[in-house]
Amino acid sequence: MGQIEAQILHYIEVIYNTIGWYGVVLLMAIESACIPLPSEVIMPLSGWMLIQAKRLSIWWTLLAAFYGALGCTIGSVVAYWVGALGGRPLVERYGRFFLVSHHDLAVADRWFAKYGDWAAFLSRLLPVVRTFVSFPAGIARMNFPKFVIYSFLGSFPWCLALAIGGFYLGSNWESLRSAMRPFDIPIILVFVILVGIYIYRHLRKAREMVAD
Repeated sequence: MGQIEAQILHYIEVIYNTIGWYGVVLLMAIESACIPLPSEVIMPLSGWMLIQAKRLSIWWTLLAAFYGALGCTIGSVVAYWVGALGGRPLVERYGRFFLVSHHDLAVADRWFAKYGDWAAFLSRLLPVVRTFVSFPAGIARMNFPKFVIYSFLGSFPWCLALAIGGFYLGSNWESLRSAMRPFDIPIILVFVILVGIYIYRHLRKAREMVAD
């Protein structure tokens, strides 16, 4: 485990020892508000420290998943409205300086209107993506009630699986994070490639317009 994750681990342990289950809600809300606090550490630790270490049954992982999904939804709502109320006006006014036109914004609006339900649900099952999807959903003004519902439904199985992993692995829960860490890299690479394609296409289109 890297030095940064070691510090995060200590911080989470202090939170759990201080406020218990409320800490799960707080930490997952932070994780889902576009702040990269890894749920792969938060939830397994809840399965170990708040359940297994206290000799509670595995059924308590359902409660851990509920609190985790609740926190995730709260953080997602914050990020959504930051995008809707702050990010959207900025994109509409200054987006052209970052190769984001009003046409691109309209395309994003239509995409989230058509596929937003699945995007809100499935993104919660992916490392990295789950932390940042709420902000663009807010910019695109995805249907808010559906965003909330699907964010919770998508977060619950993710939180449950991690809590169960922490319950069974106990003090060896770090092996779960180690096993999942390699998946972060290809997801980040795919994102970088898509951004590169987007920039290339827009620069080429701008050159063609100048040439005409």
